[in-house]
Amino acid sequence: MIAYATYFGFISIGLAVLMNLHRLIVGPDSINRILALDTLTINTIALFILFGIWQGSSTNFEAALLFAMVGFITTVAFCKYLLRGDIIE
Repeated sequence: MIAYATYFGFISIGLAVLMNLHRLIVGPDSINRILALDTLTINTIALFILFGIWQGSSTNFEAALLFAMVGFITTVAFCKYLLRGDIIE
């Protein structure tokens, strides 16, 4: 039963990643592209965790945590750049 749930999760998150890529490429302005990049990061984290569940490994959870921190810093840096024009004051 867990195998079917993981397959369904892979398909669902894969579709979400495709929609995020569409928004990232076609997005009407840079704010929508930043939001798409942040959502893409969250979906990638979900894929890491789902892959860890599928393999029965806990290594992927640590990678997901690191990826979450890098994704958060990237989103904050992009937003700061849009608001102020530079990242480091």
